[in-house]
Amino acid sequence: MSGQGSTEGIVIAIDGPSGSGKSSTSKGVAKARGLRYLDTGAMYRALTWWMLDNGVDVHDPAAVAAAVERPVIEMGTDPASPTISVDGRDVAVEIRTKEVTGNVSAVSAVPEARALLVRTQRAVIDAARRESTGIVVEGRDITTVVAPEAPVKLFLTASAEARAQRRSREIHTGDVAATQADLARRDRLDSSRAHSPLKRTADATELDTTGMTLDEVIALVVTLVDEAAATVRG
Repeated sequence: MSGQGSTEGIVIAIDGPSGSGKSSTSKGVAKARGLRYLDTGAMYRALTWWMLDNGVDVHDPAAVAAAVERPVIEMGTDPASPTISVDGRDVAVEIRTKEVTGNVSAVSAVPEARALLVRTQRAVIDAARRESTGIVVEGRDITTVVAPEAPVKLFLTASAEARAQRRSREIHTGDVAATQADLARRDRLDSSRAHSPLKRTADATELDTTGMTLDEVIALVVTLVDEAAATVRG
């Protein structure tokens, strides 16, 4: 693109609640600019899946804390086909079950779990920067904790109805009302937890995606990325 700054080594941090379009937008932007992609929420889901599969009481913070070092969680960062494995097993399907969804906020609230995964996430970001590929990282604490120094910091949101409809399509359920109630529950838990709560930082650009198509959101974010890259490169 003419006038576009180089995105080599750039970090794009995207936060927001479930159903706001973080994952689809992040993957689309990464593909458009040849960047890596990291879904940090999938890492918390993978840890939650392992805890449940191994009989750990996920509502006992001490039990979760004692087990966090045991599983080996690995993420593939190709935006065209991101992967996630636990102890060498592909768990991309397993981490999207209702059981995992219903318990991931409890695991995510444990400080030891967050500390471990944040270290892993920062290592992935540092590797992408060293390789000069750049990366789009999405989650709930990327702009506040994981990569607060990122030159592009975004907070995606949407109306409760729009988010519920999107998530219902994603998980193939027609019960939009139940989905909306579950999203509201997760919002309360994620926003009120003591460690790394979901919130918008003062320097993050908020994008309300309610009335926008995915292509429109991606195009807008790509423009913001290009502008930031041009500024960084001078």
